[in-house]
Amino acid sequence: MKDYTYPKRESWEKLLKRPTESLSDIRKVVQPIMEEVQSNGDQALKAYTKKFDGIELGKLLVTREEIKTASSKVSDELKESIKIAHDNIFKFHAAQKIAPLKIETMPGVICERKSVAIPKVGLYIPGGTAPLFSTVLMLAIPAKIAGCKEIVLCSPPNKEGNIHPAILYAAEVAGITQIFKVGGAQAIAALAYGTESIPKVDKIFGPGNQYVTAAKQLASLEAVAIDMPAGPSEVLVYADEDADPAFISADLLSQAEHGVDSQVIFVTTSTEMLNALQKEIYHQLSELPRWEIADRCLQNSAVFILKDEKECIDLINLYAPEHLILLSKNARNIADKIENAGSIFLGYYTPESAGDYASGTNHTLPTNGAARAYSGVSLDSFVKNITYQEITAEGLKNLGPHVEIMAEAESLIAHKNAVTVRLNKLKK
Repeated sequence: MKDYTYPKRESWEKLLKRPTESLSDIRKVVQPIMEEVQSNGDQALKAYTKKFDGIELGKLLVTREEIKTASSKVSDELKESIKIAHDNIFKFHAAQKIAPLKIETMPGVICERKSVAIPKVGLYIPGGTAPLFSTVLMLAIPAKIAGCKEIVLCSPPNKEGNIHPAILYAAEVAGITQIFKVGGAQAIAALAYGTESIPKVDKIFGPGNQYVTAAKQLASLEAVAIDMPAGPSEVLVYADEDADPAFISADLLSQAEHGVDSQVIFVTTSTEMLNALQKEIYHQLSELPRWEIADRCLQNSAVFILKDEKECIDLINLYAPEHLILLSKNARNIADKIENAGSIFLGYYTPESAGDYASGTNHTLPTNGAARAYSGVSLDSFVKNITYQEITAEGLKNLGPHVEIMAEAESLIAHKNAVTVRLNKLKK
């Protein structure tokens, strides 16, 4: 990790730059894939699956028998943990339901607002170097609670042509049975445009690498809505002088092992922390099965030693991390001053991995600075809010003249007339 001690504020943005490729370069790779799938459907999906995943598939749909077989391969211990996570995630997201709103803004003028589920949603579950079965729970559970009528899941197959058993088991627990063996940008294209096997959806959810993210952004320009620009994972850890270096190291490495394009940032005001932290990171890194991935990630990561807590807060808000861990006795007060973050973990005993799996909050979060404007996935992500209005005869008499005046002031006389003809009728 690169070390920056008291860097000048004007240099922060450059020092915090994510290790991402140029979006225009990535789109040059992704665009032809999107177009090929749009034109040739399942044939293109199978060709890309053979090219990128090394397997030639007959059918893309996962059968009920495959789901049943996968369930038998998942240990009872993991099944129990998945069910605990399911229950916690369900509780937190079910509590997010909003009752319909109805208000009389003036006598005879009634306005309403009601949440309605998005009919068709697509869930993308990364496979790659880690089978993210936890993401199945994070996306499928709120989709089911919202009442989405059609939920389609795509995940890349392994070299044997199978999706990881834990992914299929988590899908079964969450009630998802429409599962397809396709990954990468081609999966996003299939969900966006539809193919012979995979239905077109109204909104696509799920994290992925930079190519998946680019595909989602391209799809959103013309075909379908997306949850957010969720790319490579990242974490910023802030620690005070009392934080345990072992905790800090573990939290940094838990994100570093996601992928070589991930990024971890450590921020502190303690100059004494650095030596102990470096030793602890080296010790823990050497024991990780994915140490090579984590080590390459650390090369794109940084330590910032700043003058005071306020500077730390300012840097955090500038970076807008996907995950923010506050290892501090003052964590709650600091959190109250954070404006830009996907999800915040408070105190010494709240590891980010708890949120990744089972505490109940959603781990599908905005990355690459998108937390300045985007929220993480929630129940709200799977619904749209429709407004209603109903005006009585009395209400139109009260409100109508004001609408006539405003419409005429904007030179929209047909708008005015829609009120006038009604008011004239009421005068008879």
